[in-house]
Amino acid sequence: MSRRAIAVLFAGLAVATSLASAVEPQRYASELGTLRLEEVAVGLENPWSLAFLPDQKRLLVTERPGRLRLVGLDGSLSALLAGVPEVYDRGQGGLLDVQLSPEFQRDRLVYLSYAEAGEDGLAGTTVGRGRLSDDHSRLEDFQVIFRQQPRLSNGAHFGSRLVFDHDGNLFVALGENNQRATAQDLDKLQGKLVRIRPDGEVPPDNPFVGRSGVRPEIWSYGHRNQQGAALNPWSGALWTHEHGPRGGDEINIPQPGKNYGWPLATHGINYSLLPIPEAKGEAVEGTEPPLHVWKKSPAISGMAFYDAERFAAWQHNLFIGALSAQALIRLQLDGDRVVHEERLLAELGERIRDVRLGPDGYLYLLTDAADGRLLRLGLEP
Repeated sequence: MSRRAIAVLFAGLAVATSLASAVEPQRYASELGTLRLEEVAVGLENPWSLAFLPDQKRLLVTERPGRLRLVGLDGSLSALLAGVPEVYDRGQGGLLDVQLSPEFQRDRLVYLSYAEAGEDGLAGTTVGRGRLSDDHSRLEDFQVIFRQQPRLSNGAHFGSRLVFDHDGNLFVALGENNQRATAQDLDKLQGKLVRIRPDGEVPPDNPFVGRSGVRPEIWSYGHRNQQGAALNPWSGALWTHEHGPRGGDEINIPQPGKNYGWPLATHGINYSLLPIPEAKGEAVEGTEPPLHVWKKSPAISGMAFYDAERFAAWQHNLFIGALSAQALIRLQLDGDRVVHEERLLAELGERIRDVRLGPDGYLYLLTDAADGRLLRLGLEP
């Protein structure tokens, strides 16, 4: 029996466990006031993403080794949910994003993205959906609706984030599997933002529908490793961000059919300190410049716009987690322009994998560690 199967067996026999922390809230200085950080739950193994249930008291949280849990705002952790697909748990691969159906109150569908191996051992990003059982113990009738083709990853650059737009289409932000040139190949799904219907069908108004030799799922291309995506609540447009190589992390507002440059245009270099072989410069004709770029990579992950009423000082700000920089990045916006940046929570010394706006107006953060945490962040009155 595999290590994962044993873990599932024992977790399935376990009763829901409360791991609510007795740690007192921590306070940190920021430009907009005193931050108040609370530990909500502990004991999560490399948590990757979260989604609030409609009751606003529980969240679904993915753990990269291939586990899905319910986490209560009281700190309780459920037993592992059954019905989760087998994942490729290697390198950056595993169970990744989680998103509820826009019609969840009616259909109870939960969408997951994850790394999946092919017959040759190479992997790619897959998206599927299953119905959350009435007792919240399992995903029922899980079905794959999308596979990244071809599969080319040995454990790197899967992306991925899932976002539904206001028309009910599903965006899937993908990585290029660390195969640079494929981000420019329109017959492949590496380094692409794709747009599909909730059942995996291709919308007829996608930009490349009907074009010979081009994957019709593609919305935009020339992306490296997208690990953040969110709808701008004021414009309704999708924003994404992606890891550069050594330098060159960037934010984009992907437009249909446009080329966002990688690896032809980049602000970064190889980890070896040598230039990217295919690169022609920071700006290349026929490619779109990034909305915002970091010359030194924070290794960004997760993205949340702030449009709640609870903390007026955070209105029209964008929050992004940072892995190597071990911080939460606050970007002040003026329309679609980034006009100011502040690094928060650097004192924690923890990698921030995901950040989401909760229904209570607080920010919820996941720390990426073998003993990861769910944190709640707000401003002192």
